[in-house]
Amino acid sequence: MNLVQSIFKYKCPRCRKGNLFLPMKSLSDILEMPKECSVCGQATEPEPGFYYGAMFLSYIGTGFTYLALVAVLIIGFELPLNYTFGILILFAMLCYIPTIRLARSLWIHMNVKYDKKYN
Repeated sequence: MNLVQSIFKYKCPRCRKGNLFLPMKSLSDILEMPKECSVCGQATEPEPGFYYGAMFLSYIGTGFTYLALVAVLIIGFELPLNYTFGILILFAMLCYIPTIRLARSLWIHMNVKYDKKYN
């Protein structure tokens, strides 16, 4: 599995086999992660507050995405402001869980190196 697949499939950055997130049973389990990878033993939270940087990645990514969506809807499709924001809110609700999980996955992949010995 390559780096991009590992990030988008929420796999461990060191072995690219173990899952970063536990199965979601309810909305409160969105960010539930095991303590360590089941394959290689890599800690999913190497230090307290580790995912603080992921919040910034999520904020920047969603900010520009939402701005682009609003611009396309208003300028490209000439939709009224109320419809545009209704669509934006619906889009944000649908993308919430994948966005915060993707930000965490990207952040840990930026900080933990891949180890070929687990391949």
